[in-house]
Amino acid sequence: MIIHTEIHPWQPFVPDGAKILFLGSFPPPMVRWSMDFYYPNITNDFWKIMGLLFWNDRDRFVDVGKKLFKEGDIKDFLASKGIALYDTARVVRRLKNNASDKFLEVVERVDIVAMLASMPDCRAVVATGQKSGEEVADCFACAVPQVGGCEKIVVADREVLFFRAPSTSRAYPLAVEKKAVFYRDILAASGIAVPFG
Repeated sequence: MIIHTEIHPWQPFVPDGAKILFLGSFPPPMVRWSMDFYYPNITNDFWKIMGLLFWNDRDRFVDVGKKLFKEGDIKDFLASKGIALYDTARVVRRLKNNASDKFLEVVERVDIVAMLASMPDCRAVVATGQKSGEEVADCFACAVPQVGGCEKIVVADREVLFFRAPSTSRAYPLAVEKKAVFYRDILAASGIAVPFG
């Protein structure tokens, strides 16, 4: 059986003055998208975590009736907070036809060093899962931090904190509220005030 490669469907989302870069692994298959943007699977916890932390409302970015994310509201929020998003893989092969990182073969990694070098105000990079953590660690020849932990890396003569956050996939066995605590602490350490959580 021939396994075809997939190229990342989106450009990095990098607002002016971005302070933090969240890196996932790769988008799920298109059939699971509820918007044409990062963390598109309606069962993924990323946008629920952001809603909890900034509005105390896990459905802040969800159109519950239509089971869709509110893409415009999400992009406005990210721009206002200086939060950038991308993934660690540019080209992949899915060894099984699912969204599991366990069966994702990275054919070509994103140039994370160049990306961070082009973001002079960015002081933190956050891997939102084990696979993305491994790719960032391999890029910088450092250890993968424990969940909630960080390593210091150097990019363009500045120190950047490399955090490992819990996966926002529902396959990761931790309640949304408990995941949110890790994200709250990472955002706060990166200079982004979080009113709730």
